Amino acid sequence: MGAEAGGAASAGVILGCPLDLTVSYRPGSRFGPAAIRAASQVLETYSPTLDRDLGEVALADLGDLDLPPGNLSRSLELIEAAGAAVFNGEKLLVGLGGEHLVSLPLVRAARTSHPELAVLHFDAHADLREDYAGERLSHATVLRRIAEELGGENVWHFGIRSGTREEVAFARERTHPFLPLAAAAEVARRLGRRPVYLSLDIDVVDPAFAPGTGTPEPGGATAAEVFAMLRDLAAIGPPLRVIGFDLVEVQPAADPSERTAVLAAKIVREVVLAFGGGI
Repeated sequence: MGAEAGGAASAGVILGCPLDLTVSYRPGSRFGPAAIRAASQVLETYSPTLDRDLGEVALADLGDLDLPPGNLSRSLELIEAAGAAVFNGEKLLVGLGGEHLVSLPLVRAARTSHPELAVLHFDAHADLREDYAGERLSHATVLRRIAEELGGENVWHFGIRSGTREEVAFARERTHPFLPLAAAAEVARRLGRRPVYLSLDIDVVDPAFAPGTGTPEPGGATAAEVFAMLRDLAAIGPPLRVIGFDLVEVQPAADPSERTAVLAAKIVREVVLAFGGGI
């Protein structure tokens, strides 16, 4: 990614969040951050689409957090504290998961510094369950918890193609109905200069393009559609004020071809180039 250690003078900060404690199907997302970093070496630093180079963005990588095995509550505390330090420094946070539950402490940290926060959620799954197997804190409940804390009117969902009847009803009544990826730019335009947090589960992409994930769901977006959506967000005027972004649920063991990690790395590159330095 062209990132350096440290971060005092950086505009953006990469933070690895290798949480992997509540995954319901295939574990292993704790290895996602390392796989994304390694795969990024195959990419150019220049984006022809955005006409910008990573050399033009001061980017730091803080490495992966050292999370205590088996201790979910302490892990969430550590992620929130690390996120708060980034947001307090008014830098773009790029969180690499890890399972989707990492979004909860990162959004909590973002809201502390930015009370008017809006969340745009890109995923195959609604993640709006009240609980999963009796647990209220899970990668299957993370957007429910975020909606409860931010207010559901501040959360929008894109690309969803899997969920229970109750989750669909909750979205319609308490957040917003599920929308296609192509609708993200129009929603973002209405947000004006509000601070925005983007959360992208790699399984929003069809498993034909991203098989390396814990809970693959057929019928998703193509890689090209994801990049078109990011291009449209980047083209909004006035510029979308993205303060935080996470990319979660990359499970490298499920994809020996490494194409999922390469795709994830390119998504991160485009987000950094589109929104780095824009806080």
